[in-house]
Amino acid sequence: MSISRSDPLVVGRVVGDVLDPFTRLVSLRVTYGHREVTNGLDLRPSQVLNKPMVEVGGDDLRNFYTLVMVDPDVPSPSNLHLREYLHWLVTDIPATTGTAFGKFNNSLNSHRPSKKL
Repeated sequence: MSISRSDPLVVGRVVGDVLDPFTRLVSLRVTYGHREVTNGLDLRPSQVLNKPMVEVGGDDLRNFYTLVMVDPDVPSPSNLHLREYLHWLVTDIPATTGTAFGKFNNSLNSHRPSKKL
């Protein structure tokens, strides 16, 4: 099923600014404690001290996914070079599991783009 114009990711301009249009193939659920993360949800730093619980759908453990958690308007939504902040990256997440089964890469935690010479 392709993403619709009323999808929160489209309305919130995540699709277009951060992501190209896409077709959802599996479900994804992210929670901090008992709060499910949805587009536009504001969370205080004290609420996100620990990694979230992530559940990846699907039905075939031979399929692997990558999860990229970014904030598209930090630290400066008006400065195109400082618009997107990478919080964390998890690769090789098997379908039907969560990030605990993937590989974490925290070395990319920077909002500064490389300088072009």
